[in-house]
Amino acid sequence: MSEPIGSPVAPTAQSRTVAPVQVSLWTTFRTMLRWSLASIGSLLPLIVIIQAALAAGIIIGFGFLIPDIDPASALFLSSGAPTVLLLTVGLVIAPQGVSRAKTTGAFDYQRALPVARPLLLVVDLVVWALVALPGVAVGLLVAWLRYDVALSFDWPLLTIASLLVTTMATAVGYAIAVSCQPMLAQLISQVLVFFVLLFSPITFPATQLPDWFRTLHDLLPIQASAHLMRAGVAADVFTFEVRDLLLLALWTAAGLLVTTRALVRRR
Repeated sequence: MSEPIGSPVAPTAQSRTVAPVQVSLWTTFRTMLRWSLASIGSLLPLIVIIQAALAAGIIIGFGFLIPDIDPASALFLSSGAPTVLLLTVGLVIAPQGVSRAKTTGAFDYQRALPVARPLLLVVDLVVWALVALPGVAVGLLVAWLRYDVALSFDWPLLTIASLLVTTMATAVGYAIAVSCQPMLAQLISQVLVFFVLLFSPITFPATQLPDWFRTLHDLLPIQASAHLMRAGVAADVFTFEVRDLLLLALWTAAGLLVTTRALVRRR
């Protein structure tokens, strides 16, 4: 006997169960990366150009402050400029971007997406590394053209140091941005610009600082970053200590811990 027209049809097992769509972690990462790059949009090439100009400006501009600069001073300045660039991107530009995202609501929207929240940090680390690393190459090229410095690259060390310094700086900058109000985070990032450029032994020797300031830098990751990058750029002249690696790893872990806890915390 046929069912009357309009009578309810008993749901089948197939209609009751909807199979969840499985998306691989790599697919999610690529999607979030494209989204992050698209959010920067046409400003991305401009940011890369500005970072490259900053690296060149540090090398040429700081050279004007040293009359009759000798080859040793030129090498010290040139090998320190990439560190300034990487720290500036991670400690200044990255937290300012996160602060703007928090102000517009984009940050909370990303946290509400059905993706692993630590992946948001990984995507930003990749984006800012792509922004910073071209400037390192440009800065070293300008140093070679301007001062004819003798660079001796330790490529494995330079690669590891660049990635580690970028990760450390971005993790710490990200931690500042997610832990503070947007206005306060931007203010802190502006202070860090002057601290890195003028009060950190990157483009000048630590011996020019007071004793208490040198002791402070023994605890901060800035000088350790410069040691690693310098040893990668001019391996025949500069070296680094295992302590530098441990200090950078400690600060990186602290930044990642604070950031991850802030990202996964429910609001």
